[in-house]
Amino acid sequence: MEKRRVVITGMGTVNPVGNSVAESWAAVRAGKCGIGPITRYDTSEMKVKLAGEVRNLDPAALLGRRDAKKMDRFTQLALVASDEAMKDSGLEKEKIDPARCGVIFSSGIGGFETVSTAHSKAEQKGYATLSPFFIPMIISNMAAGHMAIRYGFQGMCSCVVTACASGTNAVGDSFRHIRDGYADVMLCGGSEAAITALAVGGFTSMKALSESQDPLRASIPFDAERSGFVMGEGAGALVLEELEHARARGAKIYAEVAGYGANCDAHHITAPAPGGTGAAACMRLALADGDLTPEQVDYINVHGTSTPLNDSCETAAIHTVFGEHAKEMMVSSTKSMTGHLLGAAGAVEAIFTALTLKDGFVPATIGYQVPDPACDLDIVPNVGREAEPRVALSNSLGFGGHNAVIALKKWEEN
Repeated sequence: MEKRRVVITGMGTVNPVGNSVAESWAAVRAGKCGIGPITRYDTSEMKVKLAGEVRNLDPAALLGRRDAKKMDRFTQLALVASDEAMKDSGLEKEKIDPARCGVIFSSGIGGFETVSTAHSKAEQKGYATLSPFFIPMIISNMAAGHMAIRYGFQGMCSCVVTACASGTNAVGDSFRHIRDGYADVMLCGGSEAAITALAVGGFTSMKALSESQDPLRASIPFDAERSGFVMGEGAGALVLEELEHARARGAKIYAEVAGYGANCDAHHITAPAPGGTGAAACMRLALADGDLTPEQVDYINVHGTSTPLNDSCETAAIHTVFGEHAKEMMVSSTKSMTGHLLGAAGAVEAIFTALTLKDGFVPATIGYQVPDPACDLDIVPNVGREAEPRVALSNSLGFGGHNAVIALKKWEEN
């Protein structure tokens, strides 16, 4: 069977640099840092003081206070982003087949804030005081479930949980679901809201987080002084659609999803495989899936977490796959602006990658000061760049050895 073509027709996001796609992209183009002091809990007794918080957003006002009370913050953020994406897509409920529309929406951790607060309350007042909504609020698939109910999508509804690769796996799995004929429309992406004392404390104990108190020197991918990632929160939602289905209704198209790779290092629970061998294999899978050659790739939105191991191993992986062409490509980490959104990272970065292709502008890796010989790529340091990339990858590499890569093409009518 001939593979069907898949395009992006709607996008929505809330993240540390903006509460909409337009606001976020304007901030990214300007190189704005969304990292700042943590306000969601008292950090006076904790080593980590900074995070990438979603600010100036009242989900309850947008979703209704009664309904929002029954949702963890990760679900609230997911629905705000998905509402924007659905509106942006122009899909009309009366004109689509709900059985041919589905949802794959991820979260790496799920309702962590609800777990933290409910456990403290139960320890003090007894477990009989737990809300009847406690379980539905914490399970990771609940954002996807709420979306299916909200929009009446009756096709496949699932939640990929692959740590920091989750959002990209959700986009890639949705792409394949449409390409292989199982659906015409998929709402996909990821959401995370784990800026809590318990979650940040846990990551701090792993030595995974930066303890810098300077927002401009905390999330610094590829810099020799990088010391860990900065926790972020947010959500990214994309509407993927079969090309002829989109054309038939005159939909605007942001970019084409051309290929997808997913694999596992099978090496270690947190550390990447030496030399980035798993990431390299995953990029090759995405290229092969999209019938692309390494030389066709102009830009990569890299995983680029600002941890010593990730950035050097991802650099090595890029050299392995692209050889001499690696010197000609642009790569950048938008985590330098947003922090690391965990299960939402890949979805938000897919949005930024699509806009890179659409607008001909490559985001910077901000905060870069001290070169590292182990990270010797063109990371578009500090200032974004006008360019005309035609093919781009977006990489996500998660704890557990999970790797996911999507390949996007600039949309051109043909």
